[in-house]
Amino acid sequence: MEGHRAERVSETIREELSEMIGFELTDPRLGTVQVTAVRVAPDLRVAEVSVKVAGAEEQHRQALEALDHARNFLRRQLAVRLALRRIPELLFAEEEGQDARSRIEQLLKRVHKQQRKSAVALEKKPE
Repeated sequence: MEGHRAERVSETIREELSEMIGFELTDPRLGTVQVTAVRVAPDLRVAEVSVKVAGAEEQHRQALEALDHARNFLRRQLAVRLALRRIPELLFAEEEGQDARSRIEQLLKRVHKQQRKSAVALEKKPE
């Protein structure tokens, strides 16, 4: 039962943080930040926030610094918006595995394209 609550809280925090970071924070370093996932510990004391940052490595570093700087503000805003007894500490981390995920997607598209070419070639083949 506690696992379901942690999942619901994670999703709610993700939605609220996405809205706050995207529309309410004015720091220009956060222009390319997207909240992709939030994982809350079962005791609701810590929330690990995965973010995706577009741009060069320097922009990634600056965006994470800006999020760390805004951490207390975001936590206070979550306390105002959510009816939770304890608001978790926010730990921001860049989402890992994006390169691998995009590479897998490219390979799957290539296989699918090759399969379509093979199917078309079989249809056109005279018997």
